[in-house]
Amino acid sequence: MKNRWTLIATSLGFAVVQLDVSVVNVAIRPIGESLGGGVSGLQWVVSAYTVAFAALILSAGAIGDRIGAKRLFVGGFALFTVASVACGLAPTLGILIGARAVQGIGAAVLVPCSLTLLNHSCSSDAERVRAVGLWAAGGSAALSAGPLIGGVLVAALGWRAIFFINVPTGLAGILLTVRWAVDTPRSPGRGVDLWGQLLAIICLTSLAAATIEAGANGLGNHGVMLGFAVACAAGLGFVAVEARGSRPMLPLALFRSRTFSCATAIGFTVNVAFYGLIFVLSLFFQRAQQLSPLQTGLAFAPMTAAVMASNLRARWLLARIGTRRLIGFAALLMAIGAISLIETGRGTGHGAVVAQLVCIGTGLGLLVPVMTSALLSSVERSRSGVASGALNSARQTGSVVGVAVYGALIAGGNLVGGLHVALVISAALALIVLALSRGLASQ
Repeated sequence: MKNRWTLIATSLGFAVVQLDVSVVNVAIRPIGESLGGGVSGLQWVVSAYTVAFAALILSAGAIGDRIGAKRLFVGGFALFTVASVACGLAPTLGILIGARAVQGIGAAVLVPCSLTLLNHSCSSDAERVRAVGLWAAGGSAALSAGPLIGGVLVAALGWRAIFFINVPTGLAGILLTVRWAVDTPRSPGRGVDLWGQLLAIICLTSLAAATIEAGANGLGNHGVMLGFAVACAAGLGFVAVEARGSRPMLPLALFRSRTFSCATAIGFTVNVAFYGLIFVLSLFFQRAQQLSPLQTGLAFAPMTAAVMASNLRARWLLARIGTRRLIGFAALLMAIGAISLIETGRGTGHGAVVAQLVCIGTGLGLLVPVMTSALLSSVERSRSGVASGALNSARQTGSVVGVAVYGALIAGGNLVGGLHVALVISAALALIVLALSRGLASQ
């Protein structure tokens, strides 16, 4: 019984994090109408969350080891819940963006600590594999269903409801954790890589800011060029600190494994392609085609169903055709889906884009679990937490870059032309994933 309730609590933590990655997209238009702000402001509503999430997830795992995962998980859930209330009550776009960043901090705590608590609650490898599979499936379902859930909530209760829905989930997760979860042993000797953490925050924030502002002001703008320069300097500093530090947040030795390097690169690349495209499609559906948030959520429903269905079949296919072929096939599906949408215009009906969205969703649903499995198999089990954190950080960084770059394509108001360029970029990135799959160990 104890393990079951711990599984539910930790799965709620992962699911609510994943839901808030995607649920905001269909609320972009009503948020803009309510609080003002152009495309760049709306990009920050999405990116503030993912920047904080990507930058802090590695350190959060280390802090959990230091003070106990249960204590930090409860604190992270409380922070996420309070920040969600602040998002729902936000009177201005600036306050909403700030509250979204705080949500991202809570998310960075919830993901590694939920997995740590779940791992310690299992008494056998078989039980652990089953529990982690259910935990991952819950997160995947929440991520996939985000646009549809968001559309329904916005249509019924307004855009603020997408944040208030986190309150009962957060309270349930906290109560279940306090009551049933067993705390993990503390490791006081494990410190936090403060310099590495600071440089990671500076690098990601500067990169997102420069890319977003480039869409509004052009690459030649002095502020934009300074932002890119700061991002490059912080990135180089981060690599130097991690290479020389005694307790790095990201051990660079992991990248000596070709499979680890390729899987991490695939995670980054596919998130750029997918989440950047989702951001542009959401604005295109609502502004160019004048769809309501509910209609937008329904437009994404075929993709949602495809992600969930292919997630469930990925393990079966992996056993039959192997890692390289399956990831290559998934990437090809995404490329075909993106290119097939290139004729989409303001008057294109929903029926004309269903097959393409299903291709993209199926590709993503097949790719993510197989990529994750390949990465974890490339490292010792004792380093699986760090490896998983590195992959999650790379994927969230890809989401930040995708929303920033793709949003810049439509910042001037050319939604149709920007969408077409975004589709070409996504198809090209999918082909890069296909090439990277050749570097994975065959399984």
